[in-house]
Amino acid sequence: MKYRRPNNFDPFTDLLFNILLGFTFLFFITILFINPISKLGNVNLKAEYIITVDWQDNLPDDVDIWVQDPNGEIVSYLKKDAGWLHLDRDDQGIINDVVVINNKEVIYPINREVVTLRGIIPGEYIVNLYLYEHKSKEPVEAKIIIEKVNPSLKLVYFNSTVLETKDTELTIARFNLDAKGDFTIGSLQKEILTPYELKGY
Repeated sequence: MKYRRPNNFDPFTDLLFNILLGFTFLFFITILFINPISKLGNVNLKAEYIITVDWQDNLPDDVDIWVQDPNGEIVSYLKKDAGWLHLDRDDQGIINDVVVINNKEVIYPINREVVTLRGIIPGEYIVNLYLYEHKSKEPVEAKIIIEKVNPSLKLVYFNSTVLETKDTELTIARFNLDAKGDFTIGSLQKEILTPYELKGY
């Protein structure tokens, strides 16, 4: 007589095991497609060029940056987004230098305005400075830095100028970008503030 092993097959248990196996497989597939968590403090700056203007720290004077793109769009404190131009920081001298941190007033003494070019429009760009407020009554030395961001950070232009009287407008940089975003510099003066915009001053 042949010995028969007892049949312990349970379809329900087998079904549960297969479902668990399927969920485990889907879990691992999901993990593979999840984007990694960005490191804290790692800022992904979406820009092609950064234009920075600095003047003396703690100075009460207000220097405004005006940038015109090849399409005639102008970014300034009056219009912070113009085409692919964006005014990231509008510094008003000492007016907006106080920040409250942990219920304490902290003074940020750096005077700086920043404009980013978030895309490339081939053609000429004009960067002008305008001395909006001149409380110090002293000559204001302003420095401009233009940096190419992509594919890596690279200084492409540096210049400085002196603004001596209120309502002075000076062209501090005039440059061209080609379709690839390559930079070439020019130097001719050109006012870009219109009489209508000047009425606000």
